[in-house]
Amino acid sequence: MGTKTVDETGAETGAEATTDEEKVDVTKTDAPDEVTETETEAEDGDELFEADTEAQAEGPSGVGQGAGAVVSAGLGVVSLTGGWISTVAAARETLVGQLQTSSTASVATQIKEVYGDAWHTTALWGGLFALAALIVGVVVLARPAFGAPAKPQAPWIKSVAWAGVSLGVIGLLLAVLKYTDVLLGLPSAS
Repeated sequence: MGTKTVDETGAETGAEATTDEEKVDVTKTDAPDEVTETETEAEDGDELFEADTEAQAEGPSGVGQGAGAVVSAGLGVVSLTGGWISTVAAARETLVGQLQTSSTASVATQIKEVYGDAWHTTALWGGLFALAALIVGVVVLARPAFGAPAKPQAPWIKSVAWAGVSLGVIGLLLAVLKYTDVLLGLPSAS
């Protein structure tokens, strides 16, 4: 072990003595590292801002059009398969028909009031869903003509929108055929 002594001036001497320069190291500071981190964060923020401005300059992303296309196809499927709204409406119409028809009414009147009106209600709701699918699909397909014509619509959006339009047309045709009793009309009571 070394010894440390203090001379007349008060300076330490010996093996463990340190100089003033070693005690206080003024060349090392943490400030430049902090500035570098701040500068890096600012550069990252600038890059994100530039990416956002470039995306806005390119135009709409097509998310709304894609969602509209999927909604159109979903409405078309509901028009063909039926939904809970048409089921509830048909059940209600059956109940109303049972309540309003007397037990002395003819069989033809009972069939029409109890089952025929419910069948027409189901066809009406199917037609409304088909019409909604058709309208939404056409709007999605026509949207690029009124928006940013330079940016083409994604192919999958067109495909799904055309599927919605097709299902809407088929659903509307089936609803009209059911409502007019051309397709699965009521049986005769004779």
